[in-house]
Amino acid sequence: MAGDRHSGGVVLRPARAGDGAALYDVTRRSVEALARSHYSPEQLSGWMGDRTAATYEAVIAGGRTVVAEENGAVVGFVDAEPGEVTRLFLLPEAAGRGLGRQLLDLGIEAARRDHAGPIRIEATLNAQSFYERHGFRAVKKGHFSHGVGGDPIEIVVMEMA
Repeated sequence: MAGDRHSGGVVLRPARAGDGAALYDVTRRSVEALARSHYSPEQLSGWMGDRTAATYEAVIAGGRTVVAEENGAVVGFVDAEPGEVTRLFLLPEAAGRGLGRQLLDLGIEAARRDHAGPIRIEATLNAQSFYERHGFRAVKKGHFSHGVGGDPIEIVVMEMA
């Protein structure tokens, strides 16, 4: 994922060391606000598992994460590996403005590098319709557990040709 791109008042740039706390916060706040209508309070409370800002620093070190920054603050991010968009999260107040689509496009572009074949994503129930609108189709249901106990989180495995 290349250099900085500007879109309106938003800068899309490669994540850099030190962004881990912001990515952690975006994920936590996104889950709390955007997923609550699809998951139980118990599932939401255990969602972050044992993740910390350091968890996201390790993701950033992989070199495949792009952040959306507005007024100097990270408001969303995407990361990918060959064949899969692995994470896409937005702050609740950044949702609904087309920013998710921009990040998804960057994630798909990165996932296609060094990969021939369908692109996969494990979507949360609240995000399934977003991915369907952008060309993904559900292939099976599954569950995700963060390994710290609690109720597993239902997901939808989706693919795009």
